[in-house]
Amino acid sequence: MRIKKQGGTMKGNYVTKWIDGMAFETEINGHTVVMDATEKFGGKDRGPRPKPLLIAALTGCTGMDVTSILKKMKVIYDSFEIDTETDMTDDHPKTYTKMHLIYKFQGNDLPLKKIEKAVKLSQEKYCGVVALLEKGLELTYTIELNKN
Repeated sequence: MRIKKQGGTMKGNYVTKWIDGMAFETEINGHTVVMDATEKFGGKDRGPRPKPLLIAALTGCTGMDVTSILKKMKVIYDSFEIDTETDMTDDHPKTYTKMHLIYKFQGNDLPLKKIEKAVKLSQEKYCGVVALLEKGLELTYTIELNKN
C-alpha cells in the first residue's frame, strides 16, 4: 500500500493478488490478509470472505475511536466488545442492507453519559468507515452495560 497526499486529499494504492483457486491476498499496513471462499464455492477456506471484512473494518474503526475517547475521559472498564447484527439481500449482488452495532461494556460504576458521548462522537464525527457505510445502508447502534 502506498499513500500520498494530493491537493488536500490522501490517495491510497492497494494491490490484491490472486493466489490460486478462489484465494486472494492483499497487504495492508505491512500485514498480509488472505481472503478465500469455502470449498462449496471452489475455495479452500484459507481466510475470511470479503464482505465480513467490512464488518471487521467497521467495528475496528469505531472500537478504536471509542477506546481512545474513553481513555481521554479516564473511563475504566473491564471489557468492551461490539456485536454486529446484519440484514442482507437474498438476490445478487448480495449486499448488506442494515447493520446494527451493540456496544457492550462490563465494569464497575460505568458512566453511561460518557460512554454515550464517546460512541456518538465515533458514529457522527470520527469513524470514516461509519461515514462510508451509512451512505449505502441503515446503520444503527445501542449500548449495553453489564449485560451477559
